[in-house]
Amino acid sequence: MWHGPGTTSASAAMDSSPTKPFRFDTLTAPPNSTWVPPKWITGLTNGVHVPTHNGLGAPWDPKIPSINGVDLTKPDPRLKTPDIQIKDERSLSPRRIVFKNVTILDSTGAPPYSGDVLVDGQRIAKVGGKLTSEELATARIIEGRGRTLMSGLIDAHTHFSWTDSASLEGLADMPVEEHTLFTAKSALTFLDCGYTMCLGAASAKDRLDVVIKNAIHNGDIPGPRFLANGKEMAPTTGALIPGITKFVETPKDIKRAIDELADLGVDQCKLSMSGDEITEELRSEDTTFPDELVAAGVEAAHARGMRVCSHARSDESILQCLQYGVDIIYHASFISESTMDALEAQKDRVYVAPALNFPLSTLTDAAAFGYPVSRAEAIGYAREMEIAVAGLKEMHKRGIKILPGGDYGFAWTPHGTYRDLEHFVNLLEMTPMEAILSATALGGELMLHPHELGKVVPGAYADLILVNGDPLQDITLLSHKENLDVILMNGRVHKGECELSDRAAQA
Repeated sequence: MWHGPGTTSASAAMDSSPTKPFRFDTLTAPPNSTWVPPKWITGLTNGVHVPTHNGLGAPWDPKIPSINGVDLTKPDPRLKTPDIQIKDERSLSPRRIVFKNVTILDSTGAPPYSGDVLVDGQRIAKVGGKLTSEELATARIIEGRGRTLMSGLIDAHTHFSWTDSASLEGLADMPVEEHTLFTAKSALTFLDCGYTMCLGAASAKDRLDVVIKNAIHNGDIPGPRFLANGKEMAPTTGALIPGITKFVETPKDIKRAIDELADLGVDQCKLSMSGDEITEELRSEDTTFPDELVAAGVEAAHARGMRVCSHARSDESILQCLQYGVDIIYHASFISESTMDALEAQKDRVYVAPALNFPLSTLTDAAAFGYPVSRAEAIGYAREMEIAVAGLKEMHKRGIKILPGGDYGFAWTPHGTYRDLEHFVNLLEMTPMEAILSATALGGELMLHPHELGKVVPGAYADLILVNGDPLQDITLLSHKENLDVILMNGRVHKGECELSDRAAQA
């Protein structure tokens, strides 16, 4: 817990009911703050201003949103479905693996049930019931003993190339050769922790994500199925970390930058559209991207078949995402009532990955790296956490798609310390099942392969984890890799080879 002078504790404010006034130290708000506590915090229904035009002066109807004739309640039809195959010739052999007597958490929404699971090559062949003697005779057996078999997880806000640095500038300092090796090691760390799907949220150097994605998908190195990003884009005055930023000032600049990234083979690109308290200069409520650049950037990316993700903490930047067609919103902390209503109208198209672990860890774990609790509170993170958690609870109630991904790769949020699902349960009041579905079935949807990823069903890729325990009873089991007894990736055993037996079992 953290307690700032003159404030309620952050945890107390997060737990406050709507009938209590929302309280935080107003001295931590930027001087230009216009954020007004919404009704899900105050319990009061005030007159809500709903804009009728976007920042370019074009008509805007949040209930029937569109841009350039494109319906914003549905994915842009120009978007391409990325290739997520891993070309591992060994997985194409007739080798079979059976998980026998497991508790199957299949991520269809059904409660767990007991049975066997047959993996044939790269894919799941049969789920549930008891396998026949013939099916068992040609397979290697993993005795489940009631342990939980489930899909591997997703991180929707992945920075393989973030270097566990104690400073923002340190993310760019590593020479490219060492940086490539570090990025490959980070990918392996995610897989070691049960993450079989990752969506790149920005790369410290333009080609790092692409090189590692290609190496994983070609079967050259181990790692999760991965969708690559490039350097994040921002105007010069809006760069959070100049060394990892691709600068754009005009619509022509951003189109050229996006074409360059598309030619490199990135799957999605990122706009850095608001500040962040950690900079202590560009605050989270500062909006850094002009409307004309957002509109031009989304149009250019969608024309090349790429999705757009955005660092958007301020309400204005979240609204820009919704008005111009950004597909994946990171953070979304200072959302207003009218913007929440607009987001709800687009909930079938837009994904939100709040990355709660970074501000929370800055408040609790960063003292050894120059950010004692008092400083983290003073720069505004306790206030932002209180506001963001309240907004995310409201998003969850409205059925908006929220996914895990915690901005890992700083010294106080190092790779391998993934605990977003705990935060979803403890802070956002999701049930353990809801948190797991957000990291599995919804992950497959975010990867644009909902029938092949994120579920334990016949035909899906065999990207599976065998958990020593019941994560529905203790969600923290998924935060510690030692609880993952077996990790199967693309039908091959990544961890737990010792559990395999060639002995034919009886049906």
